[in-house]
Amino acid sequence: MSDHIDRLRTEGYIVIPDIIPKDEMPRIRASVQASTNANATPDALNKGIGHVGGFMRFDQSMAPYLADPRLIGPIQELLGPQIKVSFTTATINLAGNPRGTWHADWPFNQERAGHVAAPYPDLPVHVTTLWMLSAFSAENGGTLIVPGSHRQQNNPTGNNGVNPAAPHPDEVNASGDEGSVLVMDSRLWHSTAPNRTDQSRVSVVVRYAPWWLNTQVLMPNSEERRMLMEQTGLDDNLQPSVPRDVYDSLPNDVRPLFSHLLED
Repeated sequence: MSDHIDRLRTEGYIVIPDIIPKDEMPRIRASVQASTNANATPDALNKGIGHVGGFMRFDQSMAPYLADPRLIGPIQELLGPQIKVSFTTATINLAGNPRGTWHADWPFNQERAGHVAAPYPDLPVHVTTLWMLSAFSAENGGTLIVPGSHRQQNNPTGNNGVNPAAPHPDEVNASGDEGSVLVMDSRLWHSTAPNRTDQSRVSVVVRYAPWWLNTQVLMPNSEERRMLMEQTGLDDNLQPSVPRDVYDSLPNDVRPLFSHLLED
């Protein structure tokens, strides 16, 4: 685990293999694809991405693996022992999707209502994980990342002088076998990569936060969301509540990660 922690701190990312067993992959991938097809947002589809926010409401096929100690251990080393899932998103790069723009994830995306103002302190406060339900490669749109960029005090969403649409000299494609998980400090600069194959690249994004990070801005109709969107004129991600029946269906070790999202 120490190698994982060292690389997370210096490079900003790691890939942990075999979190989901190989024999479970076809079932889970098919389930995620079907749930995404049924619930995808039209705006994202127009950009070549199958996108579903609050994905755990619709599909719990990955739930047994979300608290795997091989994954949770490094995250707790960064964020502390008490953590929660902040939001879940299905993200499928459809065949032929275009390249995206450089950004860091919430709460460091300066184009979102709820964001930490730059310059950032050098402190990890949020972790983004991409679950590789298809193998990730340069050919099929493995996420583009800039290693070490999480140590910068700003990112291209904050007009830092870097063209968000241009290739970066240090960019690499995240790669790994199906069942692996890409773990990133959410400050890491990354971008949607073009999928040059004829098959969809399937993933689910699960973000983890320390217990103290206020995620109310992500909740529909919350006062924090209304206030911040009004003050900034910006939109933000959405993470609706998790229904009681979905919560009750989760494994015992996974429920604490979602208890703050439980529907009233």
